[in-house]
Amino acid sequence: MTIDWMAEARRLERGRRCDELSGPRSKQDASPVPLSEAEICEAEAGLGIAFPEAYRDYLLRPTAGGAVNRLRRTAAGWGWHGDSSTNYDLLTLAFPHPDSYRAYEEELDAREPLEENYPDRNAYQEAWNQWDAEYEVFQERKTSGAVFIQENGCGFSTLLVVTGPHRGTMWFDGRATCDRILPLNLNGRPVSFTDWLGRNSMDLLDW
Repeated sequence: MTIDWMAEARRLERGRRCDELSGPRSKQDASPVPLSEAEICEAEAGLGIAFPEAYRDYLLRPTAGGAVNRLRRTAAGWGWHGDSSTNYDLLTLAFPHPDSYRAYEEELDAREPLEENYPDRNAYQEAWNQWDAEYEVFQERKTSGAVFIQENGCGFSTLLVVTGPHRGTMWFDGRATCDRILPLNLNGRPVSFTDWLGRNSMDLLDW
């Protein structure tokens, strides 16, 4: 069966909430009130996931503010304020380790349509549009099961994995420069949400 990658890309684009959640934080948001256990359970039910314990504990604390994108309820449902990158339609899927898609990425790169192989300009444009949409879908799926928990500037972000074998660990989206998603580590071990709080993601990377 032939996949219409352009349609799939449009479908996944709707999983991002570029609405009231993506606006700038106010001074009031910098020190928000903690969430209640009932609110956290409501958010988990609405999002279809179970938060890692360390992150749950954080949400219950009065100091749950700062630079971390804040979980809140809006007319669109529960989501992370200040974040327009998390794909809510992919949150329930397991976060994929980069090793799991390396071969597919190489194969996808190798079959990028070249204009010289298409005598008809329209046929080339259609093939390239489908390839580009497949590449867009692939990039979106790289962060399945993860929340963009903090923006780090220059296109970089820190991810909290909420679904799959790597649940509870922190990763760094460095695709803006190195085209890689990298695990944060501390003394040779994966970094938990608690480990990460109060630290700079850049200091927990092995580039």
